[in-house]
Amino acid sequence: MRYIVFNKPYGVLSQFTDEGTGHPTLKQYINVPNVYAAGRLDRDSEGLLLLTDDGALIKRLTDPKHHIEKTYYVLVEGDPTPEKLTQLSNGIQLKEHFTRPGLFRLIPDPQLPPRPKPVTPHGPTAWLEVKLREGRKRQIRHMTAAVGLFTLRIFRVAIGKLELGNLEVGAWRDLRPEELTLL
Repeated sequence: MRYIVFNKPYGVLSQFTDEGTGHPTLKQYINVPNVYAAGRLDRDSEGLLLLTDDGALIKRLTDPKHHIEKTYYVLVEGDPTPEKLTQLSNGIQLKEHFTRPGLFRLIPDPQLPPRPKPVTPHGPTAWLEVKLREGRKRQIRHMTAAVGLFTLRIFRVAIGKLELGNLEVGAWRDLRPEELTLL
């Protein structure tokens, strides 16, 4: 079995083929056959992506019934008042479903590496630490928008107890045996 930790850059698809979109893919960074992303980060999101050929682990990490927590640093535009953070943490009604409770809290600037397309806010900004146990398409962006906050940047820093650490943007490495026990 192969287990790879990758620090996905901004603008890169979480798959090996671009299906005609012209966007960079994992293929430009990882030359390892038969591994697949265990979950996704949308093209505009960055950070920790786990790749493996272990189908059982992929299912366990991506199926919400297993409650594997993912941790993100999220830059929002607007004022994340205590009331808004409580609403987000309790769950938000999005179209036809209610999100599971999570944790949304203010944090100091996490000093992330700059990204190629700079963030251009039009008002006050704040960093949040977000911990979720589900991962619907663009969920964080939809949740913050529902309370009047605009998401400017999402950077995943952990899956369960597995942390990205200081892996350079665009770099990957094999998971160490002791890290596998964290999943």
